[in-house]
Amino acid sequence: MRKGAAGAAATGLVLLAGCTGGGVDMPVPEPDAETAELCEGLAERLPETLFDQERTQAQADSPLVAAWGDPVIALRCGVPRPDAYRPDSELMVVDEVAWLPEPQDEPTMYTAMAREAYVELSIPASYGAPAQGLVAISEAISAEIPALPPGEY
Repeated sequence: MRKGAAGAAATGLVLLAGCTGGGVDMPVPEPDAETAELCEGLAERLPETLFDQERTQAQADSPLVAAWGDPVIALRCGVPRPDAYRPDSELMVVDEVAWLPEPQDEPTMYTAMAREAYVELSIPASYGAPAQGLVAISEAISAEIPALPPGEY
């Protein structure tokens, strides 16, 4: 039952990330000051294009959120650890960044785990395989957000 709820939550973010007159509307995380500082560093390293899609303006002027293209690829930094994570969860590792895909059967939401800040990346299924996006964002995460000690997520 929880997997279904996680999938619904992941789909909800994609739906919330629709374009409006003032830019892409998506919820801005509210992390502690230390995490927010890490996210600000990440924001400076994010690519201008992702899946050949240009960066678009988020409605909220915050370094904690970023968006590209239409349909919107949405990134949020400083989110809480996903409820769907379990010690036996299958993670995808891309350039030393472990990602939790949700839902497991056809993921569209990926959360970077085992880092001092959790980063959520929503990639609509219409972009196909997520590898290109995960590689680009993993490079930025590796450079800006320190890994947690082994075994911590």
